[in-house]
Amino acid sequence: MNLFVNDKPVRIVKMEDFESSHDQFHLIIDGQEPDVRASDLTGDVAVSNPSVVLLYKLFGMLRGKKLRKLNTLTLAAPSRKILATVIKEQYNIIEAAGGIVTNGDKILLIHRLGKWDFPKGKLDKGEKFKDAAAREVEEECSIKVKLEGKICSTWHTYTQNRKGILKQTKWYAMTCLDDSRMKPQAEEDIDQLVWADPRQAASLVATSYRSIQFVYERFAGHYHLSPDHSGEDD
Repeated sequence: MNLFVNDKPVRIVKMEDFESSHDQFHLIIDGQEPDVRASDLTGDVAVSNPSVVLLYKLFGMLRGKKLRKLNTLTLAAPSRKILATVIKEQYNIIEAAGGIVTNGDKILLIHRLGKWDFPKGKLDKGEKFKDAAAREVEEECSIKVKLEGKICSTWHTYTQNRKGILKQTKWYAMTCLDDSRMKPQAEEDIDQLVWADPRQAASLVATSYRSIQFVYERFAGHYHLSPDHSGEDD
């Protein structure tokens, strides 16, 4: 589960993996100790076997405070699945899909609400992720694409009408078939589209959300170099 809460990476790992990587964290918190303050969350922080009470407290802080000094939060537990379930229970879940489109050696980026991004959008009722990904890209950019394969999934949070939303987005690699009528979909707050070479794309993405940086890193470092790689399934 590639999770980003208020643009902070939150990693969920198994206890055995965590126990062999203690030296990479600035602080390790006993998950049965509820007395954790926002000021404690500095640098790369890990929580060992967090209780449900502490999970709710941590996610409350992630939602309600800036936590500018926090870089990453790692949660280690015997069961990643159970931990993910507890986290999901705190939010309303929305499903979405999107893609990274290439045209030769160029990569398509959109500019939306002041950030460089990749096209994506919510699934229609009964729609499959793959179909939604292609549809959203074509609608937001007025191009025609061919789906190539999955890159990864991300989960990120935001607040809407005072409710916490957890959006799952499945990302796919695509190739452009026709961009002769390409234009940004203004009603989706997109004001610019660019075809960028990999160096330019990396520079633009570096100013975006960390979840988008993660998707691009997966694309560039894994899928693009290994075309048969299909990304994660969760």
